[in-house]
Amino acid sequence: MAEPVEQETGRELNMGRDSGWLIGADIIAVFLALIGQIVLTRALITEDYGIFIIALDIFATTFLIIDLGLPTILTRDGANSVAKIWDAIWRIYRIQAICMIPFILISLVGVTLLVDDWSAFLPVVITCMLVALAHIFSYAPRSGLRAAGYAWMEAWTKVIERCCAMIGYLILYFLGSSSVESYAFAFLVGALSGLGSALWFASVRLRRPSKQGNWEDLGECWTDNKSLILQSLPFAITLGILPYVIRIEKFIVAGMIGVDAAALFHVAQIAWLAGLVVPQAMRAALLPILGQRRNDDVKFFASIEKSLDLCFGLLPVGLFGGALLIHYLLPIAFPTQYTDGSLGASAVDLFMILLIGWCLTLLATPSYTALQAGENPWKFTLFIGLVVVFATVTGFLLIGSMVNSDSNGLYGAAIASTISSAFLLLASLHLAKLWVIVRQRKTEFTASIVLASITCIGFITNSLIALSGLVLFMFVPRGWKSVIATDS
Repeated sequence: MAEPVEQETGRELNMGRDSGWLIGADIIAVFLALIGQIVLTRALITEDYGIFIIALDIFATTFLIIDLGLPTILTRDGANSVAKIWDAIWRIYRIQAICMIPFILISLVGVTLLVDDWSAFLPVVITCMLVALAHIFSYAPRSGLRAAGYAWMEAWTKVIERCCAMIGYLILYFLGSSSVESYAFAFLVGALSGLGSALWFASVRLRRPSKQGNWEDLGECWTDNKSLILQSLPFAITLGILPYVIRIEKFIVAGMIGVDAAALFHVAQIAWLAGLVVPQAMRAALLPILGQRRNDDVKFFASIEKSLDLCFGLLPVGLFGGALLIHYLLPIAFPTQYTDGSLGASAVDLFMILLIGWCLTLLATPSYTALQAGENPWKFTLFIGLVVVFATVTGFLLIGSMVNSDSNGLYGAAIASTISSAFLLLASLHLAKLWVIVRQRKTEFTASIVLASITCIGFITNSLIALSGLVLFMFVPRGWKSVIATDS
């Protein structure tokens, strides 16, 4: 282990700088993940590929409850006492380990009861389970690094993770392997490398001499485990249902149409999820800042305004960059069945519909994070619950009504996802009580939403109306200023 670092404080938090590091790392990581998905679709038969992604998604969603919301609390409160972050990480691990045991047992029993010929899939199932656990245990040290101002180190752990997985995929591919178990193991190696690097970086920057500082320095809820768990409970519940916000349509497609259609929708979502790393990184960087400033209305709303500037500035870049990249890359990168419509739809067209939802999700970043950093975490849980219920109902209605169409309901799934993103934006603004900012900046909100929607329709129909969104580039300079400005 590295020697303890004596410094009492970490780096000063800065949304622009930290968001930049996290966005950059996530873009690299997602690009590598996209290449990985290309390798998988070419190396595996469609059925094996579908089983692999569904198994990963199931464990990613069900095991998130093991997180217990504790890393989120650490992100929020860690900047209050950097000296206690390393101890807090291991305190979180001890609590999570107790929670982990029954989930593993329940999962193994569930597989044997619910999956026909389960023994044939057991190696993939166990590997995907371990991947999910490795990801969960990486959250605490990454949250600690971010709260201490070392987002650049967190960023590197994500790049390391994807690089290791990608190297494994490529080795297997050039060896001619078509074993889904082998590719799953390569993914596990990547996940473990991400966990290991996060712990190593955290030990270098955050490990302190024992007994340094008091738990109260982090916040009142850290005084005992009961108080800590009660404070994190809303986030734990949220984490248990949050993944369904982005996956519910895919699950409905898999159940109502089949795994082949789910694989196609997943390919469209890969590119969409790649874009979501931007608002996710912004939320990650913004949360500790809003957590620090939630009792100072002036500074709190100043941070909200600054984050909105960044959102408006990034929107046209992501809109046109994503559309052009996917339009040309997807048909080249993936087998023809994913883009020629033979499975009911083209992944490119589905992505263009999802792209509208990306724009709406990006604009929801400040209000979403404000709810997460607020005094009442149950309000955030209520928000996520409402979004999931809305997405589920909308998904079943639209996919079900279009399941017998030429697209087999796939376009219905994409439209349902976009409508759910609109609901997410409106609900977060309402619950965070930020309508006053919307009224102040109604021109920017209206222009962004209307022109982004028209642009995506133009991309789908190959119409010149797609160029209307170029007007939105006028917001880029102000967004850049928000990146380079300090958070004083």
